[in-house]
Formats: sequence, C-alpha cells, structure tokens
Amino acid sequence: MDLLANVLQGFSVALDPANLLYCFLGVLAGTLVGVLPGLGPLAAIALLLPITFYVPVVPALIMLAGIYYGAMYGGSTTSILVNIPGEAASVVTCLDGYQMALQGRAGPALGISAIGSFVAGTLGVVILMLLAPPLARFALKFGPAEFSSLLVLALVIVAYIGSGEPIKAIMMGALGLALGMIGTDQISGNPRFSFGIWELVDGVGVVPVGIGVFGISEVFLNVEVIERRELIKTTFKGLFPSIQDYRDSALPILRGTLLGFFVGMIPGGNPIISSFLSYGVEKKVSKHPEKFGHGAIEGVAGPESANNSSTSAAFVPLLSLGVPNNAVMALMLGAIIIHGIVPGPRLIIDQPQLFWGVICSMYIGNAMLLALNLPLVGLWVQVLRVPYRLLLPMILIFCLVGVYSINASLFEMLLVIIFGLFGYIMRKLDYEMAPVIMGVIIGPMLETAFRQSLLLSKGSLWIFINRPISAFFLGVAVILLARTAISSAIKRRSKTIDHID
Repeated sequence: MDLLANVLQGFSVALDPANLLYCFLGVLAGTLVGVLPGLGPLAAIALLLPITFYVPVVPALIMLAGIYYGAMYGGSTTSILVNIPGEAASVVTCLDGYQMALQGRAGPALGISAIGSFVAGTLGVVILMLLAPPLARFALKFGPAEFSSLLVLALVIVAYIGSGEPIKAIMMGALGLALGMIGTDQISGNPRFSFGIWELVDGVGVVPVGIGVFGISEVFLNVEVIERRELIKTTFKGLFPSIQDYRDSALPILRGTLLGFFVGMIPGGNPIISSFLSYGVEKKVSKHPEKFGHGAIEGVAGPESANNSSTSAAFVPLLSLGVPNNAVMALMLGAIIIHGIVPGPRLIIDQPQLFWGVICSMYIGNAMLLALNLPLVGLWVQVLRVPYRLLLPMILIFCLVGVYSINASLFEMLLVIIFGLFGYIMRKLDYEMAPVIMGVIIGPMLETAFRQSLLLSKGSLWIFINRPISAFFLGVAVILLARTAISSAIKRRSKTIDHID
C-alpha cells in the first residue's frame, strides 16, 4: 500500500501542468542535443543549469532528467544515418546501425532504437521504483576494487565488439588507454604526457576523439567513393521494423535493459560502459556473430536499450545515497544542493514529492519521446537523400562547431582533424575505432579506482581477489581472454592446414 500511495503521489506531482511542460521541454531539448553531433547531455545540462535556479527544484530536476535520457534517444539518430555518434553512449550504435542504413534499412534501425529505448527506459524506471532501497544497499558494496575489476572486464570485452581480428581491437583499446593517461595525475596533481602543451594538461577529451575517428574519418572515406555511393531508398512501409525484426530484438532489448540497469546503478557506471558491454554480450550469445558489424539489428537494439536503462539506474546512487556516478549526475546533485535540499538516504523520507515526482515523470517522458521519435523517423531518413556533395561539408562543419562550442578551444578543433586523419588511415587498414573511444573513456576511471584500491590495501594486489565481487569480474575476464586466445589459435591452425593442403 505504501508503494501504491507513493506512486500515486508521484504521478500527482508529475502530471501537474507546469511539470508536464518542463518534462516536455527537457525531452525535446535532449532529443535535439542527442541528434546534433558534438553536443552531449553534459554540455546541454551545464548550459541550462543556471535557468533551473529560478524554478522550484522538482520541475528543475524533471527537466534536467528529461535532457539526460532524451539525449540517449536522439544520440542514435546521427549514429545510424551518418555514422557520427550524437553523444558518446551512441558510439556502439554506429557499428551496425549505419550498416543497416547503407542496406536501405535506416527506418527499421531508427524504429527499433526508439522502441528499444522506450521499453528499456520504462522498465528501468519500474525497476528503480521497486528496487531502489535494496539496490542502493548493494551499490554500497562496490568499492574501488570492484569497480576496477568491472572496468577490466569491460576492456576484455573490447575484443568482441569489433568485426575484425581481436588482437587489432585490443591494440586500439590499449591506444585509447594511453590517450586517457594524458593530462593531470588525479592523485599527485602533476601534469604528465602533456609534452609542455598546456592545452593537454586537462587531458584529451572524449568528444574530440569520438568526433574525429568517427565523423571526420567518415567524411574522408566517403570522399573516395562519393560518385559510387548510392542514396538510401526506402518506402513508408519500410520505415518500421518487421515482425522478424521485433523477434530478433526482443531478447537483446531485455538483456540490454537488465545489464544497463545493473551497470548504471553502480557508482562510477555510465551508459557508455553499458552500451559497450551489451554489444559484447549480444555478439557472444548470437548464433551468427559474423553478422555483427555488418547490419545486425541486435547490435542496435541491445546497446540502445542498455544506455537508456543505465540513465534510469543512475538515479539510484544520486537520489538514495547522494552520490553522483557521472558528470551529469554531479550537475544534478549541484542543482539539488543549491535548492537547499540535502541529498542522501533520507531524501526519500524527507522529500517524497521530489523522489517519486522525478521517477514518475520518467514514465511520462519516455512516452513523450516515443511519440516524438517514431513519427519523425521518415524525417530523419530524408536526411540521407541530401546529395553527399552538400551533406559531407555540412557534417564537417557540424563536427567542428560542435567541438568548439564545448570549450571554445581551437586546439580541440585541431585534435579533431588529427584524430580524423588517424581514424581514416586505421580504418583503411581494417582497424576498429570503437575500442579507442572505450579506452579513452574508462582509462582514467580504471587508473583512479586501481590506485585507490592499492592505497586501501597498502600496495597489496590481493584486494582484487579477496573481495568476492571483484574476484567474480576478474574470473569472467580471464575466461573470456582464454577463449579468445584459444579461438584465435584454432583459426590460425585451420588456415595453416588449409594452406598446406
């Protein structure tokens, strides 16, 4: 009865006309932010945060939350249509979503992305509503050692996210880790690997790397084949997934939802890691893993579900513990504190209208997003009908303006071009670029968690084995590495035998 009463109270708050308006503005802004390359939810929330100081805390958080999960919806659009992730969590969607677009299936890709996001976002809110207290207690068990092991497991799965050779994916992941080490040492505060360039003291940003290796390199690659590239042709009937598409996507959506929520509720987890892990899981359990990277709809449904579910789960440590698990949640925490509310375990008791109002607004926001996205699928597909002699310069301008708008840095624009050239060369040599982004993102997090673990254990590595959750993650990583090595050895032996024959 208490749960039902709380839900009814939450909907009474969320359905207030003013809160509905802020929810709509949030999801609309989030969708637009996700569609525009280079502008992520962090930049949008940072720009709009001062506005929320002049409205009550409940509608302010409803709008900020709408921007966050709305960007997860919109981020898949440019990933599918032009192979440019609208935000970092949509990097994985490029791998199969763009290939589906090239095959004339942009509509089904966008449709299943929107539907999977809606289902995952809604189920994520349901799980959050039902399991927030016990999940918050479980999240408290995750210390630096457990988080380190989780990130190691994520790195190992890099070997599975590419369609090429695992060793090449691992090499690109290692390069990403090296790039992630550039900047200021987070413990000593000393700059490292900056080579006297003061712009590198803050490190290499994810946005310049992502936009460069995906967006700029894609422009360069398309310049070579622009005369032979066919525009996507589709009919209104073809804009929506088929029955078989729904069947193929049902389990990936469910698995992505559960995986995304599990990772997202952990302090330090985020939609980026969730989407990468989901893609690796789907490729591993698939009966036809060779289709991944070549237009497998499961490669769109799983990661898109995971990143949306992860956004819902991110509110567990924020609202239950007062612990932000990523930069976006940190901004929301700042908004809560500025409004004079103390976050923490008593927030649910002391501010039930805030907790349940924000949660119930997510139900409504997900429905709004579905209504906004599905009818506009045809509009997004029409983008692909723009002649490439016009589209490619526009993409280039969007990439450069999007990067410049974040920090107003000409140096980051130079980085985008450098990484664009690098991505172009590596893709010509059949190297995957997604592991590079993965390494850049989780490298600093892994280093910080690893060093914190060693500080707690006084330099002993046994802390990663003595803690059951950490040992479990490391065990899974070892098994995956062993299977990868054995599989590669078998393939090499088969090729040698075939060559001898």
